[in-house]
Amino acid sequence: MAIVTLKKGEGRSLKSGGMWIFDNEIASVSGGVLNGDLVEVQDFDGYPMGTGFINQNSKIRVRILTRQSGQHIGRGFLKSRIKDAWEYRKKTVDTKSCRIIFGEADFLPGFVVDKFADVLVVQSLALGIDRLKLTLVELIKEVLLEDGISIRGVYERSDAKVRLSEGMERVKGFLGDAFDTDVEIMENGVKYKVDIKDGQKTGFFLDQKYNRLAIQKLCKGASVLDCFTHTGSFALNAGIAGAVRVIGVDASELAVRQAEENAGLNGLGDRVQFMCRDVFELLPALEKQGERFDVVVLDPPAFAKSKSALKNAVKGYREINLRAMRLVKPGGFLATCSCSHFMDYELFTKTIRQAAANVHKRLRQVEYRTQSPDHPILWAADESYYLKFYIFQVCEEK
Repeated sequence: MAIVTLKKGEGRSLKSGGMWIFDNEIASVSGGVLNGDLVEVQDFDGYPMGTGFINQNSKIRVRILTRQSGQHIGRGFLKSRIKDAWEYRKKTVDTKSCRIIFGEADFLPGFVVDKFADVLVVQSLALGIDRLKLTLVELIKEVLLEDGISIRGVYERSDAKVRLSEGMERVKGFLGDAFDTDVEIMENGVKYKVDIKDGQKTGFFLDQKYNRLAIQKLCKGASVLDCFTHTGSFALNAGIAGAVRVIGVDASELAVRQAEENAGLNGLGDRVQFMCRDVFELLPALEKQGERFDVVVLDPPAFAKSKSALKNAVKGYREINLRAMRLVKPGGFLATCSCSHFMDYELFTKTIRQAAANVHKRLRQVEYRTQSPDHPILWAADESYYLKFYIFQVCEEK
């Protein structure tokens, strides 16, 4: 096995618990190595740091798989990782539909697996782990079967752009026999038809599971506006909780069609309506029309997918939040979030505070939440902490 030696003073993230080594932290690579191979990592003085996958196409040069020097990476090791991840989910979330593997946070870097009822959706985002993909899928099915859970199909959604920076092609398709890729699930008492083939990412955003549940208590008898509704999840949680009027908005015609289908699935077609509109254009138009809502939900896509995009992202988050605050009735509620890792907690909080000041609103915090526990936040692996979710009561200045 080749040896990667760090420069003196480098590897600070790794030493504090992180999982990545960047290209500019490496002093040398000794021994023959191919991209995707396992390598031993040592500090500048020869101190062993662990074992990981190397990829010289990527700025993330090594992704650490284990901190134990000399650890054999075989089926037993991989099954142990999967078993640990599954036992954690059984204790922390509703496992009927959940994320089973969350990459680095489950110590399987670059590998993501979502379970939707009896179907798995797999994302392989790093070269080294991609070589183990089929073995990992086989072992996941084996671990689930030990709990009496039979998986009827597996679909791969390794079509994210990040694969290109790993020197890999974007791919999607069945891993095994074909099956119907519209999968029905239930979450928080709400039914959804999940399009795992053509839906965003793996087809459905499981990370907001308990945040969606958190708004239910605010929505009984309420009028609700759900912005960036995707396939209608927050809107449907509002409807199932007894909202009298719900409007869900998304710029994607496909998402709106799927949301309408989900509303019908839950018998909510009369109270939950959807429209295909640009939220940035719609919010000022609703304000001009004198519309007001008891609850407004903002669940936008990641405005900042890189540090260079942060400046414009801050403007976007400030704009939609101040517009939304103007649409909330006095004493009503705003649920607002950011799913961008680069828009950290401090910056997101500061941006909301600025938005409130700009429109002379007082915010009373109901709660602050992050992603569902099946998307665990691994301390020191900052990339695993990405979702910030606030619920506020919006008060007039007194």
